[in-house]
Amino acid sequence: MTAPSHDLSGRLVLVTGATRGIGRAVAVAAARAGAELIITGRTLGALEEVDDDIRAAGGSATIVQLDMTDFPAIPRLAAAIASRWERLDGFVANAGMLTALTPVSHVTPENWDESMAVNLTGQWHMIRALDPLLRAAPAGRAILVSSGAAVGSRPFWGPYAAAKAGLEALGRSWAGESEHTNLRINIMNPGGTATKMRASAFPGENPATLPTPEDIAPAFLTLLSDDCQHHGELLSAREMLDL
Repeated sequence: MTAPSHDLSGRLVLVTGATRGIGRAVAVAAARAGAELIITGRTLGALEEVDDDIRAAGGSATIVQLDMTDFPAIPRLAAAIASRWERLDGFVANAGMLTALTPVSHVTPENWDESMAVNLTGQWHMIRALDPLLRAAPAGRAILVSSGAAVGSRPFWGPYAAAKAGLEALGRSWAGESEHTNLRINIMNPGGTATKMRASAFPGENPATLPTPEDIAPAFLTLLSDDCQHHGELLSAREMLDL
């Protein structure tokens, strides 16, 4: 089997939630593969640190301070991309957050609303705003980052699990609507990864037993490449990389 191409030269890629963990690793790996980056996150200082990493990898980035719950800011971001570049080659919907783990009956309305806003509603706003730009690219690629919490039973993870299950359903619908275009849309389950979010949920777990964000980043590059033929699939980063 021919190895997948990770050459992203000349491609413009937007990564949300790029200040740490998987988002940061994917952004830096994409820059190393030749992509021009747009990175978003809530904290300007953290974005500047990632920008330094991207430059050290030989790439360049435009940093955008963005809170995923600031819905009106999302179409403004898309308009700025359209004005400057007129297209978007890749989109990694990585931004996400985990509220307090608690029984469904104890979830507060505030925690429910925050989880849905960041993990699902904000993602829909991004899809809605970026879809024309991705379709304008010769080979648009989108990756929605999900979680194993979206399937099966995950006690105490109700809001997060519900939001990620909704994101997967949204992604399948979007992919179906894009079937006869050059746009390829896939859903990625990273699997257990050594991130701060994972550590907060599993404080007794030894992170050394898990793949790092850098370990799984190549799976994202495969789906961002212009020769990617996956479409409308739920993929496991661990299975793609044999981790």
